[in-house]
Amino acid sequence: MNSFFKNIILGLWYFISSFIVVSIIIFIFSYIFIKGYTSVNIGFIFDGPKGTPLGMEGGILPAILGSLCLMFLACVNSAILGIGTAVYLCLYCDNKRIENFIHLIVSSIAGVPSIVLGLFGYSFLVYFCNFGVSLISGGITLGIMIFPYIEVLTEKSIREVDKNLILSSYALGIDKSYTFIHIILQQCKGEIISGIIMSGGFAIGAAAPVMLTSAVVSAPNPDSLFSPIMALPYHLYILISQGISLEKAYGTALVLVIMLVLLNLLAVFLGKRKRG
Repeated sequence: MNSFFKNIILGLWYFISSFIVVSIIIFIFSYIFIKGYTSVNIGFIFDGPKGTPLGMEGGILPAILGSLCLMFLACVNSAILGIGTAVYLCLYCDNKRIENFIHLIVSSIAGVPSIVLGLFGYSFLVYFCNFGVSLISGGITLGIMIFPYIEVLTEKSIREVDKNLILSSYALGIDKSYTFIHIILQQCKGEIISGIIMSGGFAIGAAAPVMLTSAVVSAPNPDSLFSPIMALPYHLYILISQGISLEKAYGTALVLVIMLVLLNLLAVFLGKRKRG
C-alpha cells in the first residue's frame, strides 16, 4: 500500500511539474506572439531601421543578418576548438590528470558569466588586439562562451560510439585520425552537428557579450569582419531601454524567438537521426 501511494504521489509530482513548465513556456510564447505579430511583416523583415528616433519605423534586417553572422562565426570558432578538444580527450589523452585538468578548465569556462566574457572581449579583442567593436570581436567572444557546450556534447557523442568498432579498427592497424574521420565521425556526426546548432542558438540570444564587443545602435548589413554590426538582442535592448517603440520591441522579440525555435527544431531533427 505504501508503495502504491508513493507511486501516485510521484506520478502527480511529475505531471504537475511538467504541466507547470509547459504552461509557462506556452504562456511566454503566446504573450510575445500576441504583442508582436502586428509588427511583423515583409517590410519589418527586409527593411532597415528608420524614423526618429531610429527604430521607430522600418525593420530589422541588419540586426537579423548581424545575429546570423555572429552565430556562424561563433560556431566555427568554437567547433574547431571544441571538437579538437573532445577528440584529444577521447582518443589521444592517456594521462588521467591531464584529462581531469582539461575538464576543469572547460567547466570553469562554462561557469563564467556572459558579462564577464563580454568584458574580456572588450578589453582584449577590442582594445588590446585593436579589432575594435566589430563582428570578429563578437564572434570570438561568443565562440568562447559556447565552446564548453560543444566540447561536452561532442565528447559525449564520441564516447557513446560502439567501442568494438574502434577496437576493431585499431586491430587492423588503422591509425586514430583515419578511425575518427571514417568510423567515429560517421556514427555521431548528426549529434555533433545538432550540438553545434543548439550552441549557436544560445549564442544568437546572448546580449551582454554582444553589447560590449560588436553591436551598435545603427549599422548597415554586415560586409566586413572588422565592422560593427547590429544584433537582435542589442536592438531589442535599445528599443526598450530608450523607450523608442514597445510594439517594435515585441516584434523583434518574436522574430528572435522564431529563429531560436527553428534552430532547436533543426537540432532535434539532426540529433534523432540514427547513427551511421
